[in-house]
Amino acid sequence: MKVLHAAAEVFPLVKTGGLADVVGALPEALSVAGADTRLILPGMPAILRGLEKPKIVCEIGAAFGAARVTLRLGRLAHNGLMAYVVDAPYLFNRAGNPYLMPDGGEWPDNLQRFALLSWAAAHLAAGELDPAWTPDVLHAHDWHVALACAYLANHPSTQTATVYTVHNLAYQGLFPAGDFHMLGLPAKFMVPGGLEFHGQFSFMKAGLKHAHRVTTVSPNYAREIATDEFGCGLNGLIRSRGAEVTGILNGVDRVIWNPETDPLIAATYRAQDLSGKALCKAALQREMGLRVDPHAPLLAVVSRLTSQKGLDLLLAALPTLLHDQRAHPAQLVVQGSGDVQLEAAFKDAAAAYSGRVAVNLAYDEALAHRVIAGADAMLVPSRFEPCGLTQLYALRYGTVPIVRNVGGLADTVVDASHHAVQADTATGFLFDHATAPALAHAMANAIHAYHQPDHWQRLMRRGMAQNFSWAVAAEQYLALYQDALSRPHPGATG
Repeated sequence: MKVLHAAAEVFPLVKTGGLADVVGALPEALSVAGADTRLILPGMPAILRGLEKPKIVCEIGAAFGAARVTLRLGRLAHNGLMAYVVDAPYLFNRAGNPYLMPDGGEWPDNLQRFALLSWAAAHLAAGELDPAWTPDVLHAHDWHVALACAYLANHPSTQTATVYTVHNLAYQGLFPAGDFHMLGLPAKFMVPGGLEFHGQFSFMKAGLKHAHRVTTVSPNYAREIATDEFGCGLNGLIRSRGAEVTGILNGVDRVIWNPETDPLIAATYRAQDLSGKALCKAALQREMGLRVDPHAPLLAVVSRLTSQKGLDLLLAALPTLLHDQRAHPAQLVVQGSGDVQLEAAFKDAAAAYSGRVAVNLAYDEALAHRVIAGADAMLVPSRFEPCGLTQLYALRYGTVPIVRNVGGLADTVVDASHHAVQADTATGFLFDHATAPALAHAMANAIHAYHQPDHWQRLMRRGMAQNFSWAVAAEQYLALYQDALSRPHPGATG
């Protein structure tokens, strides 16, 4: 089976979040499982630098405001997979965040940038751009390339099946209705049953409406987005697709994220010998300016600092956590960037609780490894969470997750209830309500368990034994692709 993955970012070349990790790992896992897998990516500087021996497949010419668009094909240096790159310097030759200007605002031409990427993916999937290779399946990731599904739906003779994955329904790619003509789609698509969305139009709707199959990155999130609470105004459309919307849990790259071999951490370790984790904890405490105390429970956050991630709840719960006056009081490390108000609030907390709270307001992949390896517990108090990768990495490293009972967090963490503890199935701590008291209660439960070393080590080892492998996800996707190829297209409009 020939599968083309279309996405705006890929680890380790361009990354803003979990999307890049998925696009960096899933195609490779599919290749190992026997699929002929390629990617199509935007020609951002880091992606072009990561392409080995590129050759020109075709000169597309002028399109979407760019005077010169070239489709190149080469191998990604980090994994050897073949990748097409849409080289349009006018639209993509920009350093930094792929979506945002240095001042934090969206690039004003994001419509043209990602419409071009979607258009190129669709025409490649239709067999127009590379006569030597036409995919059986086009797998589009998130809103940036969702429009590819509409372009293919407008060309019903195309045999390629389409699969669209929602990584985060909250980011929908909304643009003014007056700019719809720039897409090159017929006006019949700009209707409420098509791409129109409350006076604007939505790239996301193109994938939800026109893909043969829609997936999310966890089974629970697939159920949640069909509800009013989590559906972001698209729950009616999602419910209308019925069983054509499914959830497949993300995996973990077990080579990159492996405490037994990780070169980025202070000491390697394994479930049978956790002594190296204690060395990682001491090294992290020293690095972050915390009191070096092996008996102090060290909690951590590795996240974008946004309201979605529930980090305002953590700020509100901090006094409860930090007023602990025991001999070995809890500590907190926060790594991430995002909302300027949250950044400022965490900086204030670090100043107020020097030696107990440390903050690093930057994206740093190597530091993320050191934090996850060195912490005792990982906080993911999200209001909603499509899958979440941080808690999966934490489980792999014996860092006990404290998470809200939503989305992929609920799919991957087993609460340390009395029954689960007795059955030796518990791997972490869950709380139900998005409130500071609920989070504070979960943290208190975790800290209480931490001071029972035998119980805590059982939680650590049970988490490390979990198998969230991309090989499992790849087999599920291959079955989904076969299903998509065997079913009729959902239709172009209506």
